Amino acid sequence: MRRIDLSDDGSPASGPGRAARWPGVEEFLRARGAGEMPHPGGTLLDHLIRVARLLGEWGADPDVRAAGLCHAAYGTDGFDQALVETAEHALLAELIGERAEALVHLYASCDRGVVYPRLASGRPVVFRDRFTGGEHTPPEPDVRAFVEITAANELDVLAHNAELADRHGPALHRLFTRSRDLLSAAAREAVGQQLGRYAPMRGRGAGSPV
Repeated sequence: MRRIDLSDDGSPASGPGRAARWPGVEEFLRARGAGEMPHPGGTLLDHLIRVARLLGEWGADPDVRAAGLCHAAYGTDGFDQALVETAEHALLAELIGERAEALVHLYASCDRGVVYPRLASGRPVVFRDRFTGGEHTPPEPDVRAFVEITAANELDVLAHNAELADRHGPALHRLFTRSRDLLSAAAREAVGQQLGRYAPMRGRGAGSPV
């Protein structure tokens, strides 16, 4: 299967790995309207590119970076504007690879209200699919990739919207603190630097540095 390889900075690389149908992942996302959708920090496409770049800075592997670049393709529990129908999964898989597409679907299908609390309540983590209502237990590498992409996504959103940061910062700090074992060291450091101000004051609540 031919696919788009990502360079170290998270951007699509040229060469024989490029898919025949689209000149690149960014072009595909732009053709689906990501370049016109408003999003904190500019457009949805701007956000997707920054998330992929941040994952690259954290040392994520190519599949995780590709999933980060396309993480909103099917819409998400927090952003319901889909660029690609789930029935088109083969098209996205052809573009970025089967594992990356599977991670995009895992991210998109997550019922956050159910899954986020479970990230703090033991392992393995049982996911609830918001599309089907079914539950399943992804393998640990996929859960780690999910949490890493979640951290990159949320940190970028909060960095570009102070109101959202103040509203959701404390809850996200708790989430990533309680799921810190699933984050890379670089992601934990980034979370601590950006969200540390939302940590409970010493002696006034649970929580530990991420």
